[in-house]
Amino acid sequence: MKTSRIILLIIIPLLFFLFSKVSAQKQNRIYLSGEWQFSLDSAAIGIKNKWYLKNFSETVILPGTTDENKKGNKNTIFTTAHLSRIYTYSGAAWYKKEIYIPEFFSNKHVTLFLERTKETNVWIDSLFIGSSRSILTPQIFQLPPNLKPGKHTLTIMVNNDQQAFPQETKGSHAWTEHTQTNWNGIIGKIYIEAKPINHITDIQISPNYQKKRISAKVKIFSTHNEKAKISLHAETWNTKNKHNAKKQTYPITLHKGINNIELSYYLGKDALSWSEFDPELYRLTAILSTGTEQDTSITNFGLREFKTNKNQFTINGIKTFLRGKHDACVFPLTGYPATEAEEWRKIFKIVKSYGINHYRFHTWTPPEAAFEAADIEGIYLQPELPIWGSVNTGNEPLLSYIKETSQEILKSYGNHPSFVMMALGNELSGDSIVIAHIVENLQQQDSRILYSSGSNNFLGNKGRIGKEDFFVTCRTRQSTDSTYARNVRASFSFADEFDGGYINGMYPSTRRTYTQALSGCTVPIIGHETGQFQILPDFKEINKYTGILRPANLEIFKQRLAQNNLLKQIEDLHFASGKFAAICYREDIEMALRTPEFGGFQILDLQDFPGQGTALVGLLDAFMESKGIIEPFEFSQFCNRVVPLALFDKYCWNNDEVFLSTIKISNYAEKTVGKQTINAYLSNDSGDTIAKQQWYTLLQNGKLNHIGEFEVSLKSVKKSTNLTLSISIEGTPYQNKYKIWVYPKRNILQKQNITICRKIDKQMFNLLKEGRKILLLPDSKEIEKVSVGGMFSPDYWNFSMFKSISESLNRTVSPGTLSILTDPSHPLFLDFPTESHSNWQWWSILKNSRPIILNNLKNYIPLVQVIDNIERNHKLGLIFEFQMGKGKLLICSCNLDNIMDKPEGSQLYNSILEYMDSPHFSPHVQISEPELFNLFNSEIKNTEIKGVKNITSYE
Repeated sequence: MKTSRIILLIIIPLLFFLFSKVSAQKQNRIYLSGEWQFSLDSAAIGIKNKWYLKNFSETVILPGTTDENKKGNKNTIFTTAHLSRIYTYSGAAWYKKEIYIPEFFSNKHVTLFLERTKETNVWIDSLFIGSSRSILTPQIFQLPPNLKPGKHTLTIMVNNDQQAFPQETKGSHAWTEHTQTNWNGIIGKIYIEAKPINHITDIQISPNYQKKRISAKVKIFSTHNEKAKISLHAETWNTKNKHNAKKQTYPITLHKGINNIELSYYLGKDALSWSEFDPELYRLTAILSTGTEQDTSITNFGLREFKTNKNQFTINGIKTFLRGKHDACVFPLTGYPATEAEEWRKIFKIVKSYGINHYRFHTWTPPEAAFEAADIEGIYLQPELPIWGSVNTGNEPLLSYIKETSQEILKSYGNHPSFVMMALGNELSGDSIVIAHIVENLQQQDSRILYSSGSNNFLGNKGRIGKEDFFVTCRTRQSTDSTYARNVRASFSFADEFDGGYINGMYPSTRRTYTQALSGCTVPIIGHETGQFQILPDFKEINKYTGILRPANLEIFKQRLAQNNLLKQIEDLHFASGKFAAICYREDIEMALRTPEFGGFQILDLQDFPGQGTALVGLLDAFMESKGIIEPFEFSQFCNRVVPLALFDKYCWNNDEVFLSTIKISNYAEKTVGKQTINAYLSNDSGDTIAKQQWYTLLQNGKLNHIGEFEVSLKSVKKSTNLTLSISIEGTPYQNKYKIWVYPKRNILQKQNITICRKIDKQMFNLLKEGRKILLLPDSKEIEKVSVGGMFSPDYWNFSMFKSISESLNRTVSPGTLSILTDPSHPLFLDFPTESHSNWQWWSILKNSRPIILNNLKNYIPLVQVIDNIERNHKLGLIFEFQMGKGKLLICSCNLDNIMDKPEGSQLYNSILEYMDSPHFSPHVQISEPELFNLFNSEIKNTEIKGVKNITSYE
């Protein structure tokens, strides 16, 4: 029995080996995934000591990384700056595998294919094959033509220490620990391929949508001069609308060496086109016949024409609006991007459900799987070079790298119809003439796509650079005023714009547009990194981190909340800050949609960014999973091909006014829609209709359609209420809703049993001792040291980064708050309707407030709490109450006197007085005179906040 087992142990591997040889003879690729020998080379001595000749005792699995194989240094340093790798390593690492070259590879052109890795050096046995520093495209190495069949040793040294790369690449998302991590390894496909000696080395396809044909630039290698022929055949493969183009054969004459041949191939008058609406793809089969040999090359393409028409983009002649998402390569399980098309299709299907049709890859270019998936799903892609810094004449290493990398990207991915745009990098500075020259060279080199000089170069202050085809920016020109007239997004950091931009800096209205900023610009403008509204974390996400990254940042934040006794509120804090962020994202997006002839936006972000100090700005978490804040259907009501829009002056009204709204519909559907019925309803919170109107009109494609005016007298509203304006296109899923607040017009109530005090003094304490009701409205200057500034919009990006930037530039630091948190059912709000979170009726209230720090009141929850950012982590009170002896005290840290001209201001004042005059005013928490005095006079202990360095200068 024992002997039989031994024989089986010998025979089974032998059969497997023989079977592998037979299988290899039936294919032209040998895949190399599996176990490899491995060794770290932290001292960088491997090349000098000829490690390609030695065996290694350790092993790893490829494709994979050192992190996944638990190689490197066990991490002991954890930070809130980004997710933390469990194993870290930077430097050279060696990978070695025994390979078998079959007989039928003899007299073939044999190459090694590495889909994605870092800087490499490659050896076969003792022979050096070559090196590469292509980190965003496949690395392909030609093996020796005289390589004998049989066993050989393949050795690859991968180096991720970045020394061979220009300084300006090192902060990009192609490398950084803040997103995909600076991994070491090889991911994606790894194989050796054999092709005939005379073979097709490359095909570049340029579609001509108007003429229903393609130009195929075919590169062929030939060993000698000879006559040959090449055939082209295209057929659709991913659509029910089948189309099989007629096969064409072209006689050609080959010369020894590389031949560049351009062929024109007619697809037929019924050829199908590719777009976001119908992403129909062709598969082109090219067969080269030379003597007795044939070589086949298969390439996918789409018949499409992505161009510009003045200030807008067109797809196949139809105007489109780019509803874009920023992508920073956040893959929290692996630390590197997915290389399977199905994974990317899953991602793109999620974003499409939210109305997104465009992706901008911030300073990186994804693997081919992303392009394949975007081709199928109909997503317009803007990859970028990994450049973030200054581009200047004389910097030859950088300029050479830009030229080299851009050519590699165009060659590798240019046939994909989803690849419609490219930018040189993010927020570039330096010499604009040099930058413009690079773009012009690219335009001449490859006209299949549109080019930008970079995303938000010079922070928009220099305007459009050279002849770039489109302009991605946060502003369109330099200006010194505070009207925001140059801006093309609604939110900014305080370091970059007065009072943080439109949403925080101007009284709310839905009539604002970016029209002034578009003045004088003749190419499409895309709003750069729209949004960036912070949301407190959902700590249940911590359990999702089962891969190579540890969410130490979230763990640290959780500890901080617990120390300040806020952890018990985290679900409510998370939800309130999230709901309000969604409201602000909506306003940012709608402001773009209601701007005639605007190009689009790139939102930052639908997904959390767990780096750069931890920017939890996503409505989805880092895993692209819902936070339960807003569902796709609700989001797509204001982010879609067709969006009904209501334009009105303000959100808060008195009942002696007439509500006037202009109804418009943004239509970027595939075509002009025939006459449609549009309905508008104004209803109360019980669902009763107060007013309605109907229009029957044509909805033209590619424009903001004016529908009509909706005018409603508010006299019938007798009590404070929240009304909903609903707009829908009958028989379609397109609808949108707006909340407005209506209050009875009246003067401030006079309550004889309530005393209003402006400061804490003996008189106030004596009144409380007498059992009086006191409304304390403290002077903002007197509470400055125990409070934070008033702010409406959620803090931008993250507090730590822009606090340090603002301080370094001697500019105002953002107040840093996120939203209110309150109980809408509390009696205080009987005449002041509210949700648990901020909404537009709170704008003037919060802007004129100084929320008071209540950290010492461990278990106390104010009536209106203000949510602080995760870094500073204060417990903040806007409205709160105490029992003091026989007296009752309510404190409001909003300067109500400043907002009496606003309907919401006078109404809140009256609601506070009515609440205090009612039996409901019965504070449960007792406070003493010393405790109250200390609350307003004690020194506040602030957490030390270390800023995260940003590459971009905001000077």
